Amino acid sequence: MKSVLRQLAVGAVTLLLSSSALAQEPNKVNLGVAIPAATHGFTGGIVWWANQAKKELEKNHPGLKITVKTAANAPEQANQLQDLLTVNKINALVIFPFESASLTKPVAQVKGKGVYVTVVDRGLTDTRAQDAYVAGDNTAFGKLPAEYLAKRLNGKGNIVVLRGIPTTLDNERMDAFNAVLKNHPDIKILDAKYGNWNRDDAFKVMQDYLTRFKQIDAVWAADDDMAVGVLKAIEQSQRTDIKEVFGGAGSKGMVRTIIEGSNKLIQADVSYSPKFIYDAIKLTAEARLKGEKLPANTIIPSVLITKENAKDFYFPDSPF
Repeated sequence: MKSVLRQLAVGAVTLLLSSSALAQEPNKVNLGVAIPAATHGFTGGIVWWANQAKKELEKNHPGLKITVKTAANAPEQANQLQDLLTVNKINALVIFPFESASLTKPVAQVKGKGVYVTVVDRGLTDTRAQDAYVAGDNTAFGKLPAEYLAKRLNGKGNIVVLRGIPTTLDNERMDAFNAVLKNHPDIKILDAKYGNWNRDDAFKVMQDYLTRFKQIDAVWAADDDMAVGVLKAIEQSQRTDIKEVFGGAGSKGMVRTIIEGSNKLIQADVSYSPKFIYDAIKLTAEARLKGEKLPANTIIPSVLITKENAKDFYFPDSPF
């Protein structure tokens, strides 16, 4: 009996020492990154910057492991979240949701398992599903183009709009755009349809607008890739009534066009760099390594890009 008690005591001490040693190890962060696949320029930039973050941060932080997963649609991303949780056993997540509403519950389930969640750009419909939010300034993204176009049109004319996909950020942008134009009653928004941040889809939407509306003074494409599709449709139609096409996000192709003055329809843009996924991953990883939390909201400013300041936003080596 004494021998058994002695063995139990020794086992208990060993367990205690092991637990103590484990507690003294540096924090280990197993970070999952869930992002849309590179289906167009902006998400191509997102994927590139996410992998840059993985490479640089894992090199600088031995206690950090980053798993990057890309999804072609919302259901695939929801399934990837379960894999990150059960297979990769993450304890932190940075997600750029494919869509807002359909990803809210899957993200909430991950958070419910004790995972620290940072949501990037496309916000969820219930903020209780996240710990932190990092994004560009979506209000400015809609406000600045509206102010610019109102000035270019001298407060009078017809505008057509191409929205992104149904997300909270797209709603923020559209609401901000509409709020400005409420002060310009002689400017009419003829229609606003989703172009899905896609050149081909935007081309089709713009073809529809050109067929239905005989007088269009300006286009808010709300994305540089969509603006490319819009320009193609306008070129094919040989319409001359359109004075301005305003995209968004400051892609290097559009910024170069502004610098060179090579297309009279492209005179301005608004910054919204995909680098914020890198910033979000870095902020989250380094905070969690220290056992700290991020502020509830981190907003990266958007700036109007014109010929006067375009060189400050031109990065020829960037994928976007």
